[in-house]
Amino acid sequence: MSHSPDQSVSCANSLHCGEDAVDLADTSFSDHLPLSADDTAISRFVDIESQFMPRLDYLQRCRDRTVDVTARQDSIKWILKVHTYYHFRPVTALLSVNYLDRFLSSHSLPANGWPFQLLSVACLSLAAKMEEPHVPLLSDLQLFEPRFVFEPVTIQRMELCVMANLSWRLRSITPFDYLHHFISKLPSCSSSGPGDLTRLLKASTDLILSTTRVIDFLDFAPSTIAAAAVLSIAFGEILDLPEFQFHERVNKEMVTSCHQLMEEHLIDACPSSGCKYSTADTPTEPLSPVGVLDAAGCGSCDTHSDTPGPGSQAEPEPKRVRSRDHV
Repeated sequence: MSHSPDQSVSCANSLHCGEDAVDLADTSFSDHLPLSADDTAISRFVDIESQFMPRLDYLQRCRDRTVDVTARQDSIKWILKVHTYYHFRPVTALLSVNYLDRFLSSHSLPANGWPFQLLSVACLSLAAKMEEPHVPLLSDLQLFEPRFVFEPVTIQRMELCVMANLSWRLRSITPFDYLHHFISKLPSCSSSGPGDLTRLLKASTDLILSTTRVIDFLDFAPSTIAAAAVLSIAFGEILDLPEFQFHERVNKEMVTSCHQLMEEHLIDACPSSGCKYSTADTPTEPLSPVGVLDAAGCGSCDTHSDTPGPGSQAEPEPKRVRSRDHV
């Protein structure tokens, strides 16, 4: 049975959320990721991470096109554009996509445009409220000339429906929960300077964000994606260490499969993405999340998207197509 957002928003009258606009904080890149965890915490994350993944049949439904994968891709691209525009933390983008996929794995939306758009805004808003110190107005999130612009109360009702559908479990386990720990396992980590470690984090982060482009990565757990990303970035360093393992609870065969998928779809497909990195080399500046998304799906290596930030002369002006009649 299909459920449209106008049906879904009837589950509650409103959410009582603050709507005060504030300036965004400018913090260092390392502050944008979850703190490093010890082996005990990593084991606990591995135990529960499957609870924060879409339903088991979701990937097959995407492959069968019973899920509108084109609308899903458009939603993800929009999320990453707004994420880059506001300089949100990497985990905010990943949480937004996680909420989107978990919701879609149990709901079918009509492919007429506005339900997916409303869901995208709600998922990004929820993720920003979870992770960002300052969150823009709901009206200000709706950038890049959307076909519909929803009133705050409509988005708040959709937020409540998403939260209820996710059983209020919004603190999802993501690959970023493992990233610091897995990078610390690299043999060169102890001799690397802060700049080298920051570049490793940035390159791994961009690669993880780019996995949202390819539906096949839905088959892998967050711990596997994190390990495969670090393996891709530091492959030359680990290649001569056949017994190397990021964690005893992380399946090496699955990591290898995920790494091969990254090589095929995200690195070899577009060599200019600059994902591979060695501390002995001068790394290229990692792309923005939107740039990585475009590079991952491009047919040539020339695709790159530079998204202006707040206050830029090129600030987009959204079309004001009110949606009151739809809800």
